[in-house]
Amino acid sequence: MICLDTDVLSVFLRSGAPPAAQRKLAEIPADGHFTTTITLGELLYGAGRRQSAALHRAIEEYVGGDVSILPFDEPATRSYADIRVELEAAGRRLEDPDLRIAAICLAHDLTLVTGNVRHFERVLGLRVENWLE
Repeated sequence: MICLDTDVLSVFLRSGAPPAAQRKLAEIPADGHFTTTITLGELLYGAGRRQSAALHRAIEEYVGGDVSILPFDEPATRSYADIRVELEAAGRRLEDPDLRIAAICLAHDLTLVTGNVRHFERVLGLRVENWLE
């Protein structure tokens, strides 16, 4: 099961999934495609800033239709706290939205699909793949 990060969904929505990513998506059952409420918020914010009704519609159709949305729930909040403590103890930082996305992935045992692999690799135990290469 996978969780699509904001940058990956942005590419998929703007120009369609690259052929290699389409193949990988097809290998995973449709009920294993997820994203987070944090990613949805970032996508809607981007559409609002661009004042793009078409992008807003595309987000609404794809996210929640083809991709299930996971909330920042109690198990994720516990993962969030653990990740933040570990990173701060190691002198590392990760922006709060990314911490929350990582926490949701860990809480639900998902692989995060992102173009920001190096960014998320600092989170211990988080599986990360880049489908945009």
